[in-house]
Amino acid sequence: MVYTVTLNPSLDYVVTVDGFAVGKTNRTTSEQMVPGGKGINVSAVLKNLGVETRALGFTAGFVGEEIERRLKEAGLECEFIRLREGCSRINVKLEGYDGTEINGMGPAADPAALEELMDRLCGLGEGDVLVLAGSVPGAMPRDLYGRIMERLSGRGILFAVDASGETLLQVLKFHPFLIKPNRDELGELTGTRPGTLEEAAAGAARLRELGAENVLVSMGGEGAVLADQTGAVRALSAPEGTLVNSVGAGDSMVAGFLAGWLEQKDYSHALAMGVAAGSASAFSQSLADGNQVRLLYDSLRGKIRI
Repeated sequence: MVYTVTLNPSLDYVVTVDGFAVGKTNRTTSEQMVPGGKGINVSAVLKNLGVETRALGFTAGFVGEEIERRLKEAGLECEFIRLREGCSRINVKLEGYDGTEINGMGPAADPAALEELMDRLCGLGEGDVLVLAGSVPGAMPRDLYGRIMERLSGRGILFAVDASGETLLQVLKFHPFLIKPNRDELGELTGTRPGTLEEAAAGAARLRELGAENVLVSMGGEGAVLADQTGAVRALSAPEGTLVNSVGAGDSMVAGFLAGWLEQKDYSHALAMGVAAGSASAFSQSLADGNQVRLLYDSLRGKIRI
């Protein structure tokens, strides 16, 4: 089972506004509401790929109820802890304006709620995968991911962490199975933003030296680089296609990689599945479905460079 943790899930209000103007009344020409959050996205794509998954985290208020309702309606297994105070956030995402969005703050989880999450995670064991995705909200301990990994160490759990900055650096000493920085996040961690796949490979190898078993670097339309625990460095260019929506593409890459690894325990296969899933989401209005991923995967086989 692959478990994902989303500490601060959202209801994403995605709108299209033709000719958006600051200081004017703008009207939408299209709109949709979808549950959001990096862990939720990972679980959604895993489900589409036929992998058993469960989404964990915190929700609050009427927005939290709607997030859970929509997830269950979509057939996604979830087990969120309901907070007594506050309200889950609503994020406004403006299509067609280079990733312009306004993200809400979300509720604060008290120590009792955090301990309840820890208790639930203590039920995981050998063969399970735990994905810790997204930033840690300001009201929570900054080293929360590290605390979770330390508490669960020695149980045979594979940890995947998709975070940035200090949050990511703090978990490297616990040797996560997978981390997935993007180009900018890798540059922040290493001091040099990679401009090419070769530079990304060098940066990924440095993060492996700091403790991560596998480092997957997403490079947007250029593809991805993987420095894996065998010592090999693999690069794969993205397939050709039209970018429709980049939201969730990185999360989809994590899901595809994990699905590929669980399927064959082969890093080349996992990398190709990761790039296929990330690209399928980028080429779609919504998160990738299984058929899209498999079609793109077929076009990528044999193109990995080592």
